[in-house]
Amino acid sequence: MSKSEINLTDVKAFTVIAEQGSFTKAAEVLNCSRSHLSKQLTHLESCLGVTLITRTTRAQRLTEQGEAFFNRCRAALESIDQAVEIAVDNAQNLQGSIKINCVGGFLGEEIVASLVNDFIAKYAGVSVELDFSSQRVDLLVDRFDLVFRMGQLEDSGLVARKLMDITNLTLASPKYLGSRGFPADPKSLKSHQCITGSVSNWSFYHVDNKDQKLDVHINGVFRCKNGRAMKHSALAGNGVVRLPELYCTEELSRGELVSVFDDWRIADTPFYLLYHKDRYQPAVLREFVRFTAEHFMDYVL
Repeated sequence: MSKSEINLTDVKAFTVIAEQGSFTKAAEVLNCSRSHLSKQLTHLESCLGVTLITRTTRAQRLTEQGEAFFNRCRAALESIDQAVEIAVDNAQNLQGSIKINCVGGFLGEEIVASLVNDFIAKYAGVSVELDFSSQRVDLLVDRFDLVFRMGQLEDSGLVARKLMDITNLTLASPKYLGSRGFPADPKSLKSHQCITGSVSNWSFYHVDNKDQKLDVHINGVFRCKNGRAMKHSALAGNGVVRLPELYCTEELSRGELVSVFDDWRIADTPFYLLYHKDRYQPAVLREFVRFTAEHFMDYVL
């Protein structure tokens, strides 16, 4: 036989036999028969090619090789027991680290960051790494535990917890509209200055008939994948912008930005929390998902 056939159960049985000093006592500890222990020891010695315990009908003693093997195995098994205890403790207690990827801008920097900081304040044993990289990440490859993501999702095999629908508006400043006028409909945007992010094709539906749709390709005078920068450009009178309503509630209430269409709307954007399908998910992740699902809208309103 070879070393590859050695199994941990046989090693554990050997250490208990050596500790107890007899097969009878070891069998009681392991709740098995003496004959079963004898077979385990014989199999282990055969794999190693060495005698570990010299035994007679009256006594047993460790060989020199057995003594050295026992000392090393006992230390190794103690380390394994400690590792198991730590793993179980981390899985059952609210402690440990969480690595999160999230969209940036207002959603990430204001809403999600505030939620995360309140979670850390509530659970002292928790640390969080919050990443605002905008590219689509793979939770396994990039080693993220959770992802906050906007937009429709592909069937990724992940759990998707919908947190909210984001209302989107087409906006401009009174300064811009005073000089260029209101666009009559979405097609009219082709003759207007527009401010765009990552999306150049703007889709609209009519408020009275959702099946009546218009898609418009936008050539932006200012392009930036940052909602704050886009909002500031619109406030400066540089053009028509498409933004989530929650990005500019104060500007809307003060009349610094106004909606350019009464009859045409942009579809809402769903916002999700994504995580692995894991029946043995650590307690700290389970609690963060619960905390987020229960309190997320408190940070939006």
